[in-house]
Amino acid sequence: MRKPELASAIAERADLTKDKAGQVLNVILDEITDSVARGQDVALIGFGSFTVRERAERSGKNPQTGKTMTIPASKTVAFKPGKGLKEAVGNKK
Repeated sequence: MRKPELASAIAERADLTKDKAGQVLNVILDEITDSVARGQDVALIGFGSFTVRERAERSGKNPQTGKTMTIPASKTVAFKPGKGLKEAVGNKK
């Protein structure tokens, strides 16, 4: 499912116009993005949590040349599914 399809499903289930549902979806995604960008965790009970994880500096190989290189430290976003999402996925056949 892509974003427009999700907005349509929200519109249908919440009795909103597709435009209004799209606006609501954009606000939700913007708030999650802004919170995680500030280093705050976002927990949606039953669905899951978005957290910022730090990756330490490490060494790796350039796949084109085979030379050893240093990969700098960085931050990344992690998602941990909640119990409700895990159960919903586990019970589907």
